[in-house]
Amino acid sequence: MSEDRSWEGRWKTRLYERVRERGYDSLTAFAEARPTASLVALAEELGEDDINAVQVFSGLVAEAERSHQLTRLVRGQFAREFSEGLPNGWPAVLDDANRFKVARTLGLWTSYTPETHKELVRKIGDALLATPPPPGWRPLGPDDELLRTLLPDEEV
Repeated sequence: MSEDRSWEGRWKTRLYERVRERGYDSLTAFAEARPTASLVALAEELGEDDINAVQVFSGLVAEAERSHQLTRLVRGQFAREFSEGLPNGWPAVLDDANRFKVARTLGLWTSYTPETHKELVRKIGDALLATPPPPGWRPLGPDDELLRTLLPDEEV
């Protein structure tokens, strides 16, 4: 993006027009069709010159709040961050380099978590470090069995 025009004009209208142009009735449906794509990748697909990742996430949070699906959104964002930060799955050995990758991924997930779920997300991160999932585990979306166990569909 050579010039950031994403905040110019009616960006929310632009965002939802792009979603509808791609055949989706909601930003959530668009994002869930790409469950491991980063927020940046989603924004670039919708308009690399005039849509940004923060706008995509803002729209996803608003839709999740309206539909009482924040927990699902949080799980979905974990899958997105995990796919980007640990594309080969959970490391077999948590040496310093892998521990950093895991901590960075968990930190990014926490940063893209609504305030209502932050404390729970921190506890889940601690639990994953204390009792790691099997090597190679990689959630591919919000319906991953382990993610649903750690973060069931109960709104906070």
